Amino acid sequence: MSLQTDDRPAASGVSAGSDTLGELFYPLYSHLFSDDSEFVADVEIKLAQARMTDTVELYLSRAIGIGFISGLALWLLGLLLGYGLFGTGIVRINHIIGIPVGSDAVLEFIETVRVPAVIVGIGLVFGSIGFALGFGSLVAIPYSRASARKREINMLLTDSVSFMYALSVGGLNQLEIIEAMSEADDTYGEVAMEFQSIVKETEYFDVDYRTAIRKQAIETPSDELSQFLTDMLSIINSGGDMESFLEDKKELHMRTAKQEQELTLETLELFGEMYMTLSLFPLLLIIIMVVMQMIPDATVSNEMLYMTVYALIPLMGIGFLVLVSTVKHDEPGDGYLTMDDSDHRVQRERGESGLLDLGLVEQFTGEHSVFDRIKSREGTHETVNVLKQPHIFFRDNPLFTLALTVPISLVVVVMAMVSGSAPLSWDDMIANPIWGTVIYVYVPLYIIAIPLSIFREWNVRHRNAVVSQLSEDLRKLSSANDTGLTLLESLQAVADTTSGKLAREFELMHTKVNYGTSLKEALIEFNNKYHIPRLARSTRLITEAQEASNQISDVLRTAARASENHDDIERERKSRTRMQVVIIIMTFMTVLAVIAILQTQFIETMVGLETGGGEDIDTGGAGGGQMADADMTENIDVPMLSVLFFHAITIQGIISGLICGYMRDADILSGLKYVIVLSTIALVGWTLVA
Repeated sequence: MSLQTDDRPAASGVSAGSDTLGELFYPLYSHLFSDDSEFVADVEIKLAQARMTDTVELYLSRAIGIGFISGLALWLLGLLLGYGLFGTGIVRINHIIGIPVGSDAVLEFIETVRVPAVIVGIGLVFGSIGFALGFGSLVAIPYSRASARKREINMLLTDSVSFMYALSVGGLNQLEIIEAMSEADDTYGEVAMEFQSIVKETEYFDVDYRTAIRKQAIETPSDELSQFLTDMLSIINSGGDMESFLEDKKELHMRTAKQEQELTLETLELFGEMYMTLSLFPLLLIIIMVVMQMIPDATVSNEMLYMTVYALIPLMGIGFLVLVSTVKHDEPGDGYLTMDDSDHRVQRERGESGLLDLGLVEQFTGEHSVFDRIKSREGTHETVNVLKQPHIFFRDNPLFTLALTVPISLVVVVMAMVSGSAPLSWDDMIANPIWGTVIYVYVPLYIIAIPLSIFREWNVRHRNAVVSQLSEDLRKLSSANDTGLTLLESLQAVADTTSGKLAREFELMHTKVNYGTSLKEALIEFNNKYHIPRLARSTRLITEAQEASNQISDVLRTAARASENHDDIERERKSRTRMQVVIIIMTFMTVLAVIAILQTQFIETMVGLETGGGEDIDTGGAGGGQMADADMTENIDVPMLSVLFFHAITIQGIISGLICGYMRDADILSGLKYVIVLSTIALVGWTLVA
């Protein structure tokens, strides 16, 4: 098994006492599994790929122990359940097998043991299920983690190869490239962790780096990275041109990234069509149950309607969100870069200080009294700044709006309940469905979702504005650097000749460096101010290259090319997902229209036939009189159905809005704006209908 270099605990998620559990059940493990077991070998590979520190013997022994404990618990539960049902006679067993028995002794024996046998059988079934759940869930953990690492590695590999190519163009040799890649874990995540394993093998185990690369190519969970390391090893062994190799691989993986994006978008299109079909199922079910209730001898209860509206619709929406999440993933990384741990200023810009941190002064308190006095006033100063510009604070921290909006919505609802204006029972809700739903659903929804959606969208647009011209400005930086200007001078030149937020940030970085800040620190502070993953990868590439030379035009062109590739993928994604959003919205509008027609043109018409249309129906012929005599609406509670219909389209609107946002941006909060619009359409539409 390879050397594990991460600091994560064992994946079992249990305490250190689990080692004792593993040692206790090790004899059982050695009895169940042989040394050449394929299952054990596969689990060992997954443990290494998941970067888990357990040995396979101890891990499987622990899994057996946990399976035994959970199986024992469910076995006892099964025995108690079997005795409670069959032993006490609540459920009687009249026949076990339908085979005639000739002997009275055999028949008496069967009569004696059949109840204990059923109880023991239930216990065994429950115990087997418990063992399978305990053992299987623990064994599934390394498989799940290895799969997650594989997905992240594949997503970051294109930018990682571009990073290595840029370092090669900047003059670094192959060993320096590997070391630089291993240190970039804040940007390239799991890819950097794979290179860390190579570096650690060479540093601590005196293994040559060729052997370390070969070993990591075998153990990495990503087939693409494995192929890349294998090809890199061939170039190293043959003494080939590493720069040309990395350039070819960069172009290859850029094309691969576009192909994978195309496959993902096609899958999402399929899911969009699937959702259009599935979301109509509850509607059809409601229609069928309403029609069946009109039949006098039908046994459709109102509880089935409640289950459809309040359980089936939300569960189908949640299930679809989970299904989409298996295909569509957010961009890995948080977008922050790190320098030295002692650089508190960068840490504060990175957001590690927390909301209540008072800044740099906390480093010096206790040494001199002046710093203690500064700290005592810093809290007031920070509070005043927030009160002066609360919109800026909420823009940078959108979720903090919940600290105000959630209590306000609770106060509004409680006051409505205390004053008696809000329905306090289900009968009151049926009597006044729109007002009751507005108080309990729409008012909290608007109070909470509207501010959060506004500040969240402002935050996203504020941060994304800096990358809108990133590719073009990187090209300009490269051209300026080609003329002989240093990187710092190139920043000033581009800032003087370009408009936009990124140009202003270039000017700010130039000013910081003139006042004594290092260029690397200025670049990292700029990146952490916006903390966008794609910006972090470009910034990491530039900071590494500029430390070696001021002439990095080739590196800047590589960064621009990687950014342009990302722009192409992003444009295609927005174009294709826009159609999926339209499909989901049109499906919601269809559901709303059908339910409105069902309410106004069918149910209310049928009620009108029974209550006021008897004479007109008789004049229309015998068929109408027979319909009137049938009294088809006596089982229908029209006000109750009106409430359920309204709640169904409201829930459908909320679920559809969340799905739109997730498919669009892989972020649930992005769906709040759709939720507000669709739920408002549902409210206005049903107000007109009712």
